[in-house]
Amino acid sequence: MPPSSKLDVVVVMDPIATIKIAKDSTFAMLLEAQQRGHRLHYVRPGGLAIRAARAVATVASLQVRDTPGDHYTLGEWRTLEFGPGQAVLMRTDPPVDAAYLHDTQILGLAQQQGARVVNDPQGLRDFNEKLAALLFPQCIPPTLVSRDARELKAFVQELGQAILKPLDGMGGRSIFRSHAGDPNLNVMLETLTDGGRQLALVQRYLPEIVDGDKRILLVDGEPVDYCLARIPQGDEFRGNLAAGGRGEGRPLSERDRWIAAQVGPLMRQRGMLFVGLDVIGDFLTEVNVTSPTCIRELDKQFGLNIAGRLFDRIETLAAG
Repeated sequence: MPPSSKLDVVVVMDPIATIKIAKDSTFAMLLEAQQRGHRLHYVRPGGLAIRAARAVATVASLQVRDTPGDHYTLGEWRTLEFGPGQAVLMRTDPPVDAAYLHDTQILGLAQQQGARVVNDPQGLRDFNEKLAALLFPQCIPPTLVSRDARELKAFVQELGQAILKPLDGMGGRSIFRSHAGDPNLNVMLETLTDGGRQLALVQRYLPEIVDGDKRILLVDGEPVDYCLARIPQGDEFRGNLAAGGRGEGRPLSERDRWIAAQVGPLMRQRGMLFVGLDVIGDFLTEVNVTSPTCIRELDKQFGLNIAGRLFDRIETLAAG
């Protein structure tokens, strides 16, 4: 890109001091943006605000290095008003709580002021990562979402083997495996529904999890050719890397590509430029839109540059 086309890349992320750069997809995006000559700005955690009806952020200039223990340098803190020529990466991890939703509303105002926000703030509010998969019923296993513990329990009995999840978790947290007749099922459901106050999701257990929970990455609706299968280890049934799963790269299967083709057009239409699909066996289980990971693992195993593909698209959109 010519110098006049360089972007101000503003990143909203979890504290940069504590990230694990070997596995952090946001860090991969920052390295790529810097390599392309874009200017990096780090938003201080909690630093989004509205002043005089304008979206602003407390930021510091940022330099990144692929050096463990010395991976970043920050400049002085200052106030940045959002506007044209900016690409904003919204990359904080769940939970999608009130504070997160308020930040997306500020970023919606930033979008109105001319900034390009990745992913689209309205989409971040609309697509709960567990419920979004249910928009594609042709792709998912039998699933029930309810606050009613009796209804959920009856569904587990019907399924025989089931997975129970809250709607706002990540990294495999608070996910239970249960079965018909499980003496612990009642307390699991009481915990997940908070005594009937919170929605919980029950889904048929997929034994194919032993072969891995596949993460398929979509860039503007189009799948990367390889996925990362996160394989449970030891006596753990969860494949999440945060739960100790082992990551193994694989080419996409025909079924993987079919699922991506079902989901991709809606993601593109809604401005969700970087999305992670979770697939177990032949079934879609989650659509991750807040902070999908696995860039660095796939880049390393297959010589890819997934963040480069993302920035190709961001630059094209910014130029248009």
